[in-house]
Amino acid sequence: MRFFLLLKIALTLSLFGLVAVSSISAAEGALTPEMVDQYRANLQLDGRARAIYNAVSGNDINNLALNRDLLRQQNDLFSHKIKTKGITNQKSSGRCWLFAGLNIMRPVVIDKYKLANFEFSESYLSFWDKMEKSNCFLEDIIAMRDRDPLDREMEMTLSDPIGDGGWWNYVVALIEKYGAVPKDVMPESFNSENTGGMNSLLSRKLRADTVRLREMAKDSASVEDLRAEKVKMLSEIYKMLVLNFGEPPREFTWRFEGKDSTLSASKVYTPQTFYRDFVGVDLNQYVNLFNYPAQDFGKHYQVQGARNMYDAHFMDFVNVESSVLMDVAMKSILDDEPVWFSCDVGKDQYGAKGLMATNIYDYGSVYGTDFGMSKADKIMYRDITANHAMALVGVDVKDNRPVKWLVENSWGSDKGNSGYWTMTGNWFDNYVFNVIVKKKYLPKEILPVFDQTAITLPPWDPMMQIIRHTE
Repeated sequence: MRFFLLLKIALTLSLFGLVAVSSISAAEGALTPEMVDQYRANLQLDGRARAIYNAVSGNDINNLALNRDLLRQQNDLFSHKIKTKGITNQKSSGRCWLFAGLNIMRPVVIDKYKLANFEFSESYLSFWDKMEKSNCFLEDIIAMRDRDPLDREMEMTLSDPIGDGGWWNYVVALIEKYGAVPKDVMPESFNSENTGGMNSLLSRKLRADTVRLREMAKDSASVEDLRAEKVKMLSEIYKMLVLNFGEPPREFTWRFEGKDSTLSASKVYTPQTFYRDFVGVDLNQYVNLFNYPAQDFGKHYQVQGARNMYDAHFMDFVNVESSVLMDVAMKSILDDEPVWFSCDVGKDQYGAKGLMATNIYDYGSVYGTDFGMSKADKIMYRDITANHAMALVGVDVKDNRPVKWLVENSWGSDKGNSGYWTMTGNWFDNYVFNVIVKKKYLPKEILPVFDQTAITLPPWDPMMQIIRHTE
């Protein structure tokens, strides 16, 4: 009797399984065997197609798709180049935005004091960036203390508590509050150049602090109580950062070697007085222009959460046509003013020659298909995003229009063309998203737009990936 009962159960389960599989296979929208048979029939691997199959299956697709005719047409000659000295190297970190920000100020200092070379301490500002981001994260957790952890904004906040990414406004906020120091005053450490392990542990600590703050909130702790606990938590973060970076200086004694190898007198600085007296670049003269064709042009926008300090404003910009970006960038460079910009560095870039050129890889000819999308669609459907920042330091002008650009990267001198890249005009149009220029280079109708009330974009806006994922 027991045997027949078990047999009946087994048959029932088997039948249910068959019905389930059958229903899945027959479901509307499923990939059916008939469809696959048709795809097989359509595939004709004749001699030419088989040769392509053999090549693609055994090689790097970029080597096969490289547009060698386009490559031969390129050169690294520019009608105007800003004098720069030395290439910086962010190593295995996502601090491109900070390197680019400091790199546009380096030529000013080098020229002003006739220096053989000069570099700011990226490590010094990175330390304070991490400290400020930790405070900002914990304040966000306090503000969202009653939300479900699966809330969209909570999920984004928890996914990357203290990443390396940032924007130009992060540079401005850091320098205005903490000043700057020369690189030899606070040099790089292993973990400032290789941030992955450090970021992972700092994130773990901040998530543990999140648990504590939310438990306190459930027990009816006031905001004042939560902030008092946050102050204690930040003391632990400070200690962890000091162990990774070293402690940032409050003051330092420094001198430099100028023209004809003459030494300056030693002088005592604080980071704030060093930036004010030695550097002196007015960061408030710079504005942010975007080419974001998925949004309306001629409008003022800000992005919720795009800041590295709790007491700083969100990143804001005026949205303009790509041609406007090119025009103001060209004017700035012709006036020997480098330009901070963001782009999608992973697209149409041939690193071996330091070339950024649209269609440098002809994937369509290899696969016999079309990958075409508009820039707006590429942004909205996550094909491209701002994931890297660099500096424009040269331009080649023909008939009063820029045809190509010289780019100073921060990947070291062994990448690209000794650390520099050539960017074509088409690549700029397709993959550059914003430029930072002085107000004086703007068309007269654009500057007043910054006075408009900004339209707020959400923190998950597709353009904002540079905050979380940087090259």
